[in-house]
Amino acid sequence: MNDLRKVIADNICALRTEARMTQLDLAEVLNYTDKAVSKWERGEAIPDVTVLKRIADHFGVTVDYLLRREHTAEEENARHAARITARNRFFITLISAASVWVFATLAFFILWATETIIPPPWLAYIYAIPVSSIVVLVLNSIWGKRWLNMVVISVLLWSIILSIYLTVLTVTGINLWLIFIIGAPGQVIILFIPGINLIKSPKKEVKEIKKEDNV
Repeated sequence: MNDLRKVIADNICALRTEARMTQLDLAEVLNYTDKAVSKWERGEAIPDVTVLKRIADHFGVTVDYLLRREHTAEEENARHAARITARNRFFITLISAASVWVFATLAFFILWATETIIPPPWLAYIYAIPVSSIVVLVLNSIWGKRWLNMVVISVLLWSIILSIYLTVLTVTGINLWLIFIIGAPGQVIILFIPGINLIKSPKKEVKEIKKEDNV
């Protein structure tokens, strides 16, 4: 049993490291705590079958892969393909966000060429911030890291407020600086989002500890 724990621990640690994920990143994907992941990688506990399946699916391997020290060439190729998929997703997200700025640049030159004063051409770049944030948020929610959503949502919140403030200021001349106060409670709510997972995770960690004691 100890040898099996060591094999599973080494495989999980190797897969996580190669994917450039922290223990916290993997914990958030599995809806566990990073302490639970740390115990798995130290061989102090073994994830249950359903968690092993989720780990295997996330890294593009089989559950059997996690249980063996030696791996076949086909399995290594599958891991390589999974890494390529992750890389492709990153570049798709990057290109999608960059496309927003290309359109913003096009809008800037159109407004500049037509000598438009209101709204000023440079506002196109300000509007590009929340739009590109939405693009990144959608794609990251599909296949990215959950913790990154907090950062993106924060950028989205403040960039929307900034866009409204600058639009009103440049179009009407009214300085609505108090609008930034609205962002304060919104940011607090965003910061409390991870707390929802932290409430659930300890229960699962307790289950892991009990399971370890039974083994």
